[in-house]
Amino acid sequence: MSTKTGSSGLGLKIGLALVVVAVIALFLAFQSRTVARVAVVTKGKATNAVPGSVIVREEYNQPLVCEVAGRVMSEDFNLDPGKKVKKGDILARIDPTDLLLDIESIEIAYRAAKERIDYGDKNGSPKELARQTAKENLDQSERMFKLGGVAESDMIRQRRAYQGVVQEVESEKIENKKLLDGFENQLKLKRRQLEKMTLTAQFDGIVSEGLVHPGALINANTALAILITINRVVEAKISQENFADIKLGQSATVRFLGHDNDKYEATTVKILPTADADTQRYIVHLDVKAPAELLVPGLTGEVAITVGEHEAEARVPRRAVFGNNVFVVVDGRVQRRTVGVGYISLNLTEITEGLKAGEQVIVDELDRFNDGDRVKAELIK
Repeated sequence: MSTKTGSSGLGLKIGLALVVVAVIALFLAFQSRTVARVAVVTKGKATNAVPGSVIVREEYNQPLVCEVAGRVMSEDFNLDPGKKVKKGDILARIDPTDLLLDIESIEIAYRAAKERIDYGDKNGSPKELARQTAKENLDQSERMFKLGGVAESDMIRQRRAYQGVVQEVESEKIENKKLLDGFENQLKLKRRQLEKMTLTAQFDGIVSEGLVHPGALINANTALAILITINRVVEAKISQENFADIKLGQSATVRFLGHDNDKYEATTVKILPTADADTQRYIVHLDVKAPAELLVPGLTGEVAITVGEHEAEARVPRRAVFGNNVFVVVDGRVQRRTVGVGYISLNLTEITEGLKAGEQVIVDELDRFNDGDRVKAELIK
C-alpha cells in the first residue's frame, strides 16, 4: 500500500514539474516574440498633398566691387566670412595717400588761378586795360569825327579795332571760366574717386565669402567679398505631373533635413511660370513659419502642399504603407493586407478600403515581418 502511495506522489510531482516547465516555456516564447511597433488606424481629415523638395536660399547675393585700383588697408577691414553688416557700415578702405596728394596739387593750382582772375576782375587785366584805353581813344575820335577832324574811313577802322579788343576781353573771360571749371571738374572727379575708396554695405546682410586680405594690391573693378541678404527664400521644387494643382495661398507643411521631428506650417506665395531647364521641375516660393536662425542658405528638406482635403474613415502613418499593402497585427499575428490608397500627405495616408478605425498597423522596420509572424505589439505614442 505504501509503495503505491509513493509512486502516486512521485507521479504528481513529475506532472507539476512538467506543467511548470510548460508555463515557463510559454512565457519565454511569449517574451521572445518579435516586437512590432504599431499605430492605431484613425478617422479624421485626410489631405491630398503634392510632394516636393525644398531648399533655403538667400533672397539675393551681391559682390562687393571696388571700382578703383589701390591697396586694401587694414584699418576698417570688416570682410570676415559670417560677419553681419548693416546698410551703410564701412567694410573696407583703399589707401588714398596718392589720391590726396593729387587733390592737394589741383587745389593749389585752382586757388592760384582764381586769385589771378579775381585780381584781374578787381584791378583790370592787361586785356581789360587795353580795352579801356581803346574805348577812350574811340570816344575821342568820335567827337573829332563829328567836328570833321577825322575821316570816315579812319573812324570805321578804329571802331573795328575796338571791337577786336572787346572780343579779346570776352575770350579771356571765357578762358578763365573754362580754366576754373576744369579745375573744379577735376576736383569733383578726384573726390568721387576718393569716395569710392571707402566701401560700404548697400543692404543689411552677411559676408558669405571674403575674396581679399588687408594689404592686397587690387585692380579696378575687383570683387572684395560676396554679401548675402538677411532675408531668405524657401524654394519648393514640384514635378510637372503635380504642378497643375498648385495655387497661391495654399497651405503646406515643411520638414527640414536634420530636423525630422519638427514640422513647420507654410503658405505658397509665388509660383514661377517656367520649369527649371535642368530638372524640369517647377519652383514655388513658400512663406515658412520657422525661426529665422533655422533658415540658413543651403538647408534642404521636403514639403507637402495641400491641394485638397476631406473626412476619411481610415488614416495610417504614411510609413506604414508599402505599395498597396500594410501589415496588420491581429491577435498577436501579422496579416499582410491589400488596401485602397486615397489622399497622401507628408505624414498620413488615407486608406479607402481594407482597414477600419481601431485596427493596428506596423509602422517601423517593415522588411523584418512576413504574413503569419507572431509578434508582440508595441503602440507608438
